[in-house]
Amino acid sequence: MSGWPPRASGASRWAARAGRYALRAGSPAAALGAWQLLTSRHIDLWLRFSQFPTVTDVARAFAGRLTGADYWTDLTDSLTRILTGFLLAAFLGVATGVLVARSRLAEDLLGPLLEVVRPIPAIALVPVAILLFPSNEQGIVFITCAAAFFPVLVSTRHAVRALTPVWEEAVRTMGGGRWRILGSVVLPGALPGIFGGLSVGIGVSWICVISAEMISGQYGVGYRTWQDYTVVDYPGVFVGMVTIGMLGWLTSTTVELLGRRLTRWLPSTSYVSGARPRIPRAVAPGSPASGTLPTNTGHRAAARVKPESEKTGSEHEEARDEHLV
Repeated sequence: MSGWPPRASGASRWAARAGRYALRAGSPAAALGAWQLLTSRHIDLWLRFSQFPTVTDVARAFAGRLTGADYWTDLTDSLTRILTGFLLAAFLGVATGVLVARSRLAEDLLGPLLEVVRPIPAIALVPVAILLFPSNEQGIVFITCAAAFFPVLVSTRHAVRALTPVWEEAVRTMGGGRWRILGSVVLPGALPGIFGGLSVGIGVSWICVISAEMISGQYGVGYRTWQDYTVVDYPGVFVGMVTIGMLGWLTSTTVELLGRRLTRWLPSTSYVSGARPRIPRAVAPGSPASGTLPTNTGHRAAARVKPESEKTGSEHEEARDEHLV
């Protein structure tokens, strides 16, 4: 049928999109409203909201930080550390994941070592980084890289192993070598899994880089947040928390958008909000909706479906052949 699946009109699509944006904006607004209400009324039921700064206090502290130079210096340092460590982790994780998934020798050599180191939290490597690297900056980048490395590695390894061997055999049949298979089959086919690992890795990197800055850093959002806590500047602490959340959201959204951009060739299903699927119903031959020319009454009578008792042996065989086809 030409009208299947149903397509929503421009107005309905706009209304559905506006409804989604309203929901996305409404949930943070409701959370901020509840925060302001509980803290301004000093409500203490089981949780002590009277100890919290109000939303207006945090907003005033945030505005004051934006006019100072330290805030932007901390922002630049944290972004430099996270991008350097994450890019290193992305390159090493994808390369190691492909190597372990494609080479039995690499799996035997690196597999046991990686599985032993993988359960160790990256923040537990802070003493190792302090002893190993000559500067705190290099140690923080190392911790950030270690945090994102294993999610990328595991996702890449599983994505490469899940590829169907038919694609590789097709490239080999056409004369393609190992590098051609890697560039035209392995990496494109594993891209969805790779970007899944990258999306997880960027979030873990933010957790660990903030923790590392709190322990051994000199500048950065995590270092400034810990300093505000030590001097009992609770609005400043929440300014750091909001900054960390916004930076994490922006970077993870960037990774997801890049992944969608690079995997546009994947099949996608259309979704129309609020639309009910229509079930196609049988159309009688000769009706206006069928698109066939009407026949006369005699032909209709001759073309009626015979019951099984009236069919001959040859007609039974033809029906069986059509069923098999």
